[in-house]
Amino acid sequence: MENFIINNPTCLHFGRGVIDDLSKVLGKYGKRVLLVYGKNSIKTNDIYRQIINQINIANASVYEYSGIKSNPVISDVDAAAAVGRDNQVDVIVAVGGGSVIDSAKIIALAVPMQNTAWDIMENKVKPVRSIPLIAVLTLAATGSEMNPFAVVQNDLTKQKPGYFSPLIFPKHSFLDPVFTYSVPADYTAYGIVDLVAHALEGFFGKGETSLTDRFISSIIKEAMEYGPLLLKHLNKYEYREKIMFAATCALNGMTSYGKKNGDWGVHGIGHSLSVLYDVPHGASLSIAYPAWMKYFKNQIGEKLSFLGKELFNTPDPTVTIQGFEMFFKQLGAPTKLSDLGLGSRHKIEIINNLITNKVNGDNFLMDKVDLENIFDLMAN
Repeated sequence: MENFIINNPTCLHFGRGVIDDLSKVLGKYGKRVLLVYGKNSIKTNDIYRQIINQINIANASVYEYSGIKSNPVISDVDAAAAVGRDNQVDVIVAVGGGSVIDSAKIIALAVPMQNTAWDIMENKVKPVRSIPLIAVLTLAATGSEMNPFAVVQNDLTKQKPGYFSPLIFPKHSFLDPVFTYSVPADYTAYGIVDLVAHALEGFFGKGETSLTDRFISSIIKEAMEYGPLLLKHLNKYEYREKIMFAATCALNGMTSYGKKNGDWGVHGIGHSLSVLYDVPHGASLSIAYPAWMKYFKNQIGEKLSFLGKELFNTPDPTVTIQGFEMFFKQLGAPTKLSDLGLGSRHKIEIINNLITNKVNGDNFLMDKVDLENIFDLMAN
């Protein structure tokens, strides 16, 4: 087991009605709020009204930036940072899923600086402070509400890198499962895939930590048990809360304790599919993970056998991979490129983008992989 430090500074508010505490929290950070969100869905499901009410109770001024895309782009981050800078905001409130929260994290770094947000993403500059960030989660998927990571893409260069900084932990995150009721079945399913993929990235990382691996298998079990039930009952609070909590735990640090690192090669593949074809993040992962497992089956056979016994009542690695494919299909997520209308005519473009983005895993280096074989496994 590797040495490790546990320090997660995010204060998580979980449960029905927790948004009523937002006004008290805002009072700790100032009176000028930058409100960042996606499209107008929060205005049709009453979330926007509740947020504005809390800002008003805090007697704060609000400046808004809306329109963050599901695959967030760096141009929106720059534009929102300019709004925050021009209005000298004290605190950012991000209302949405991982795309909005990830964008807000980089916005929080960019507001005090004159550099572009892409300079930050490329590590050309090293931020020394950030605007305090408060997250209000509306989609259970990425775990961004309780971690120091962000992913934003550049549509011009066709790159989608990840970024890490302890400065971008949200100060507070509000998780009310009711706020996810309006998420449609397909994006609910993609969120479930995403949380499973996050757990797997930790599982296949370097390091042997039996308790952490049992944390991981339990998170995946939770998703497998309650995910299908949730898709049949999208407004059932019990199922929404279980998936929301599982998604947070899948990437708040507990799946990495005692490990040197996660792998993240599959997420790199998924990011390429998203930046090229605007594939929803979870949908890219349900295609990439089975292919990745098949390619590395000989190297990860023992790990697959552990998962098989824990999740599918089998020690057989091949049957285990099939079990994940069947689960993703049960959710209605794609498992082949052809499910998205992608095929051999896209092969060169996909492989070249994987190379451009230097896609590799930290445990199973993708730059040593036969990328054509990986493509073929995703296609067929």
